[in-house]
Amino acid sequence: MKIYLDNCCYSRPYDKQEQIRIQLETQDKMEIQSRIEKGKYDLVASSFLLDENNNKKDESIKSHIKDYIDSNMCELVQESEHPKLKDLAKEIESTGIKPLDAAHLASAIESKCDYFITTDDRILKHKTDKIKIINPVQFITEER
Repeated sequence: MKIYLDNCCYSRPYDKQEQIRIQLETQDKMEIQSRIEKGKYDLVASSFLLDENNNKKDESIKSHIKDYIDSNMCELVQESEHPKLKDLAKEIESTGIKPLDAAHLASAIESKCDYFITTDDRILKHKTDKIKIINPVQFITEER
């Protein structure tokens, strides 16, 4: 099974853990990462994800996320290798999704991921039959 974790998912453990929702999403995101490390899921990343992570101000967080992705991804989606990616991202963007989020989602769809995992409520509301968009808690609940 192929999955794509977006940037907000990777950042969730570094958010203030004051809300129960954030605590649960953090816990389940870490469980997903553990399962990736054990080979249960194939992790897909994109050049958009790497660029977005590279723009983080906190060097420690940036480095930790980059190291995880570099060590565990099975596929890197790059715009130059996927000619339909730009058009698909524009189509997604036309539904109200922010440009960078649309690029992430398009990357996951183009690489034929089964799941796009995010904690972003706007993306979670997006409807498509091309990929299942889900948060970490829902994903772990379905996969138990």
